[in-house]
Amino acid sequence: MDEMGHVNNAVYLSYYESARIDLFKKCSFTKIPFIMVSAKIDYIKQIHHPSSLVIASRIEKVGKTSFDIKSAIFKDDDKNCSSITTITCVCYDYQNQIKISVPDSIKKLI
Repeated sequence: MDEMGHVNNAVYLSYYESARIDLFKKCSFTKIPFIMVSAKIDYIKQIHHPSSLVIASRIEKVGKTSFDIKSAIFKDDDKNCSSITTITCVCYDYQNQIKISVPDSIKKLI
């Protein structure tokens, strides 16, 4: 919480990271080599602490070596989201330090 009494904007990225991990777990992904290269967050409504949050996530766009995850945060029983993000991930071979093709398991989610 910040001085204004609401959840600080920096915390949203942690919320979205938790949702991304949950998305991959639900899809039974145990190891997806990627680097997050971009995060665009739109702050629509304030979130005050404490609040009950639900974060919805899905793979939105898949390219040759990258994919986007679209997520939204909903608070309490509000049907309108408080925040929306698009996170771009690039698939990456850490050993060889090069971009790699998006795995078929990710492509199937779109």
